[in-house]
Amino acid sequence: MTSLTPFAGDDPAQRASDADRDRVAGILGEALATGRLTTTEHADRLDAAYTAVTLGDLVPLTTDLPVTSTAPASATADRQKIIAVFSKVIRRGRWVAGRHTELRSTFGALIVDLSDAVIPGREVTLELNSFCGKLIVTVPHEAHVIDEGLAVFSKRAVTAGKDGDGPLIRVTGRATFGKIVVYRKPSP
Repeated sequence: MTSLTPFAGDDPAQRASDADRDRVAGILGEALATGRLTTTEHADRLDAAYTAVTLGDLVPLTTDLPVTSTAPASATADRQKIIAVFSKVIRRGRWVAGRHTELRSTFGALIVDLSDAVIPGREVTLELNSFCGKLIVTVPHEAHVIDEGLAVFSKRAVTAGKDGDGPLIRVTGRATFGKIVVYRKPSP
């Protein structure tokens, strides 16, 4: 156990801020990049970091990792891009979404399920762009979804609702001669 933690001197009962969670995400991202964590360990710890309530909840996530002085914010936690061009791409199961995730379908189909994904933070933006393609996105059943996108000669159906108490998912982007469907996974 290392005495140097990202929260040295702080009260472990103090509530964690988004900046505290991002700091831990940076350390975890560096550990993944250097091979100290597997992708599964990284996803599990990142999920725990973004659901942590207190600083005490965050400390065990990094005690077995070296603390780097620069601890960059994880590129995975910031931006993610998934593209389907003349193909069908399916992303589901346990994976790490980005704070800004771009999903693009051009003459193809892209099916993304966020219900088991690690959502990094309380708010994420999904930029959905479809040109002569199809995008189907499933969000967690407790998500609060806001649609800010548009459609031109397309079908755009964002029916996830705004009554969830989970993460805020802001949907942006454009459908041109395509189809975008966003729906909430049924509650268990």
